[in-house]
Amino acid sequence: MDRNRFSAIAHCNHAFSNPISEEKIMKMIRIVAPKPQDKAIDIGAGKCELLIRLIENYKMSATAIELYDGAIEEAKKRASNRIPEGSIEFIVDDAKQAVEKCEQEGYDFGICIGSTHALGGLETTLQTLKGLVKKNGFIIIGEGYWKQPPSAEYLQALGGADESECKSHAETVKAGEELGLIPLWSYVANEDDWDEYEWLYSLSIENYCHKNSEDPDCEAMLQRIRTWRQTYLKWGRDTLGFGLYLFRN
Repeated sequence: MDRNRFSAIAHCNHAFSNPISEEKIMKMIRIVAPKPQDKAIDIGAGKCELLIRLIENYKMSATAIELYDGAIEEAKKRASNRIPEGSIEFIVDDAKQAVEKCEQEGYDFGICIGSTHALGGLETTLQTLKGLVKKNGFIIIGEGYWKQPPSAEYLQALGGADESECKSHAETVKAGEELGLIPLWSYVANEDDWDEYEWLYSLSIENYCHKNSEDPDCEAMLQRIRTWRQTYLKWGRDTLGFGLYLFRN
């Protein structure tokens, strides 16, 4: 089973592939009021829905970095009838290699939501975006955090994760401050946000396998999603948070 394909199916009905609500994401964008001709870079851009909306609403331009070519193909389809051709530069590559070719201080907005692992973690991602974004530009990070210390059973269910892989909400804000970034705003996913995200994630796989029972990956996909659903309900809902963080460079 291809994990990227699994994720694409699981997220096919999500506007954004994270548990922050659309309303909160777009309100954060309105807070900073992008201007025409501003440039954004999004690391782990996925289907590029946020970049497409930035261009639709604010006439910006953007660079999207994404390793999974299937996500970029979907992004191009979405963009084709919504924004001018060429508004987004699509880069299908490993993020660490791709950012080396990007212009330092060349962007007004630096974005990485749910993909800090692509650059080696939160601090490395913040440091990278700090270099790419102009002085007084904005950085938006989406990152998981611990609501409470995770149990050993939960970490094991996450594939042998380590508690050090996430911080607390306050420590996540502090990580930006320690690099000289100014925190301006944050939203976190509440229980309704998480339930909306997780149940839609689960439902999309269940429905796909129900309608495509001949797919040889169905059994593996169903086992994976049902195990994940149990993990979320037993531990994740009370333990793992997700925050959207806005900093000024």
